[in-house]
Amino acid sequence: MTALYPQPRPQLRIHWRTPITMVVLLMILVGGGWWGWNSLINSSAGPTCVEQQLPNNRLVPKQVSVNVYNGGAKAGTAAAVAEVLRKRGFNVAKVANEPNGNKVDVLEVRGFAADSPELQLVAGQTAQKPVPVADGRDSHTVDLVVGTKYTKLNAKGLASVAVPAGSEVCLPTIYTPQPIPKGQNPN
Repeated sequence: MTALYPQPRPQLRIHWRTPITMVVLLMILVGGGWWGWNSLINSSAGPTCVEQQLPNNRLVPKQVSVNVYNGGAKAGTAAAVAEVLRKRGFNVAKVANEPNGNKVDVLEVRGFAADSPELQLVAGQTAQKPVPVADGRDSHTVDLVVGTKYTKLNAKGLASVAVPAGSEVCLPTIYTPQPIPKGQNPN
């Protein structure tokens, strides 16, 4: 006969390492989500435009920032329009294809409001009547989208646009590229 030996009882050992690791990772995830949401809501970005009273109550091209987009015109049209606008004193920020890929029939000017002075000044440069699009942008820059039936700009565009006396206009912050000091690598 075999002797019966008491069987060892399985030890009730709780493995705490896994739950503690999961709780710590969950806290990191929640903390990162909170920080990201706070950063999104409480953005510390500087102002994109500055409220100013204009001298002589006139808005001139050097105070306007324009993006020129190709909305279906043949290649190089937007670059040619941008070059003419630069010669007239406008600050051309971007020259590219229309960002959303939309096709435009003739011309479209986009900006803060359809009756804003910066939109009127850019529209005054064109020989064809552009379609104004108000998108409420804070920067007060203007997008000029050149379409398939675009022909040309005015030989001489508007030199300035009158604004009501005593009113303030939000002028975009214009960044000018700084020259790289001699002997320094830009990369």
